[in-house]
Amino acid sequence: MRSCRNFRSLTIILVLGVSALAQQPAQIPAIPPTGFPGLDQYRASRIAMFTDDFGELARYRDANAALKPPAPGENRVVFFGDSITDIWRLEEYFPGKPYINRGIGGQTTSQMLVRFRQDVIDLQPRVVIILAGTNDIAGNTGPMRLEDIEANYASLAQLARANNIKAIYSSVLPVHNYTERSKDFFAQRSPDKVLALNRWLKDYCATASNGCLYLDYFSALVDDKGLMKKDLADDGLHPNAVGYKIMAPLAEAAIEKELGESGAR
Repeated sequence: MRSCRNFRSLTIILVLGVSALAQQPAQIPAIPPTGFPGLDQYRASRIAMFTDDFGELARYRDANAALKPPAPGENRVVFFGDSITDIWRLEEYFPGKPYINRGIGGQTTSQMLVRFRQDVIDLQPRVVIILAGTNDIAGNTGPMRLEDIEANYASLAQLARANNIKAIYSSVLPVHNYTERSKDFFAQRSPDKVLALNRWLKDYCATASNGCLYLDYFSALVDDKGLMKKDLADDGLHPNAVGYKIMAPLAEAAIEKELGESGAR
């Protein structure tokens, strides 16, 4: 009898202990600091997205479902990237063109890989223009080695090639620190890493078997100090209307080159 009572007592203690633990609030681990308060605040604000929809597939799901397949002879182009693409009003710079914007602000190449099928492949474009990498350098989704960013670039290109989509790789844009608004963005993005990624992209696209074309925005936007020209980006990172006006004909020329004669019709 005593052993039974002891067993029942032990069982009650264990149940009460488990119940007490269950009622305690969950301890959410802190995000490791980056050394940049603005970036730390941004990353903290994105915890729900990082855990629930890392690739942000919900952003364009409905728009993609409503999009009709390309019409016969349509040279559909998807502009795929981060905020620099997201805020680009394509209809103003390419009026009447079947160009689709699939940019999402803040994204890194790791997130873009997650949504590449939904937001590019399934839309059946002839061409995709990929503009990415600046947020990888900044560490928006955590520290990224150059080798890992390059591997993501290569994976995107291979997915495009496997689905008969011509890929245009845009250079990473320069950044400036000429205004108060620009200082944090500039501090998070090493100019040396920007140059290193652009060298890699140019070399990768120069290999014919990779099936890519290099689109050099950088040279058209950079000043004599190696930074974004002050009058082209108010915050140092995102082109303004003047900046996009320079970029648009460069993008159009690259598209026409990839499409060949069909792009000029």
